[in-house]
Amino acid sequence: MPQGVVQEKVTTALLGALDGAKQKGQLKAAAWPALTLDAPKRPEWGDLASTVAMTLASSEQKAPHDIAQIIVDNLSQRDQLFDRVEIVRPGFLNLTIKPALWQEVLREVEQQGARYGRANTGTGRRVLVEYVSANPTGPLHVGHGRGAAVGQAVCRLLSTIGYDVVGEYYINDAGRQMKLLGASVHARYLELSGRTVDFPEDGYHGTYITAVAQQIKEQLDPVAGELTPRDLEARCRTLAYQELLKLIRNDLQSFGIEFESWFSETTLLDSKAVERALDELKTRDLLFEQEGAWWFRSSKYGDEKDRVVRKQDGELTYLASDIAYHHDKLRRGYDVLVNVFGADHHGYVPRMQAVMQAYGHPKERLQVVLVQLVKLLRGGVEVKMSKRTGEFITMREVIDEVGADAAKFYFLMRDSNTHLDFDLELAKQRSADNPVYYVQYAHARICSLWRVACDRGIARPSAAVTDLTVLTDPDELGLIKKLSAYPEVILASALAFEPHRVTYYLQQLAAQLHTFYNKHRVMPPATDQDRDEPPSAEIVTPKLTAARLVLMGAVQQVLRNGLEVLGISAPEHM
Repeated sequence: MPQGVVQEKVTTALLGALDGAKQKGQLKAAAWPALTLDAPKRPEWGDLASTVAMTLASSEQKAPHDIAQIIVDNLSQRDQLFDRVEIVRPGFLNLTIKPALWQEVLREVEQQGARYGRANTGTGRRVLVEYVSANPTGPLHVGHGRGAAVGQAVCRLLSTIGYDVVGEYYINDAGRQMKLLGASVHARYLELSGRTVDFPEDGYHGTYITAVAQQIKEQLDPVAGELTPRDLEARCRTLAYQELLKLIRNDLQSFGIEFESWFSETTLLDSKAVERALDELKTRDLLFEQEGAWWFRSSKYGDEKDRVVRKQDGELTYLASDIAYHHDKLRRGYDVLVNVFGADHHGYVPRMQAVMQAYGHPKERLQVVLVQLVKLLRGGVEVKMSKRTGEFITMREVIDEVGADAAKFYFLMRDSNTHLDFDLELAKQRSADNPVYYVQYAHARICSLWRVACDRGIARPSAAVTDLTVLTDPDELGLIKKLSAYPEVILASALAFEPHRVTYYLQQLAAQLHTFYNKHRVMPPATDQDRDEPPSAEIVTPKLTAARLVLMGAVQQVLRNGLEVLGISAPEHM
């Protein structure tokens, strides 16, 4: 696990104490458990806490409190690292770190810069993240926007901790939905040509279908008279698909999202990959025929029932293509597959994990991130329809109204598997009530500080040569402690596929920064006192100014690193 300088030194000290106790015969374990350090629930209990004594109690056959005392007695660096070490029953070790050690965090942040928070946990392992993957039968809606933000953030998080990551969009360009698209656009094209037609009962009725028909009319008119109705409908389907896929690509680009790979379902069918995948399952007796249909024995691997892959009329189900698609993913050599699905796909997860097992892999090789629905609000009132079209609200409309940064931050503010209320009016406010503005303003505020310092002839100090021992105020140490937690937040977010942990962390860090900035001076007053600096009676010496500027630089760096992981900009002006 990546650790900051403080956690690393404390972990080393605890392991050294355990080794010393073992050499003295006080402890006997063949190997020590993984040491975790957590922040106590109340600050007066200390800076870090360890439960290692309770973890060892069973194997050592000793009371946790007695084991904790043995560890404390063997802490060779106790005076150098800790202001206070307390044992709290049943065996918690509460540790208060010396300020000098916390101050080293600022040097660590400066030294690592944009690399601060990165890790090599996933080095040598390849991950394929499939996300969005909406049918190219219409524009992306708000739910797709949330899935896009989550998918991109998962990719960036995994890349940050060392994985070789590819983001992929699976294009469902075959099957019944594409046929309905062709029939719908064909009908609208004929209407635009002055003909009366019966619109397909299950067709797509959105106004965008008429817009697409209008867009392709110029290409169709010269050849329409030479085509049979069936061929004309097929041409409508192809051209509509191309237009809508281009629209999807453009909308994603406006959201700052680029896929490394676009994978077409049609290529699976044309290459006979689906047939080969099903034949392979047949040879393993994992497909069986019943009443003219072919079934996958998914119940053998924990699914609630077996699933049809080929219907009685010979038509393949979506599952058949998905089996071939995931077989192809495995064949491409990815160590981990991550699918970002809408919450309506919850029941689909067991059957896809059954596919993993059917091909000889543990079900954990496929990880699924579920994304729940988004409720759009305007000033607290639910918005269901687009004012422009009277239909569903598209992802592009939200981006155009509030901006890509705000939309992305809001989509990532909550656990993706919980419903999200997204207030469009709040997302546009330039106030502390708007979370994305609050975080971005924290970064811009520090950038403004550098401009003020430059105007006053104050050079930007380096942490490596600055005396940081003056940073002892609880607000200063609180900021440093929050910075120290960043690497572990990134790792935990990545491994759990939960980018909302990063947005939550950034909001906390921004809140601490604003509180500090409103309470303390960073630079001494000037005759033309900067309005953004608080009135304060505290004396700010040049030494304290230099140290606080180093602190501000570290906060700025971590804010920028965290926003970068989420695919959100860190503006210098607001």
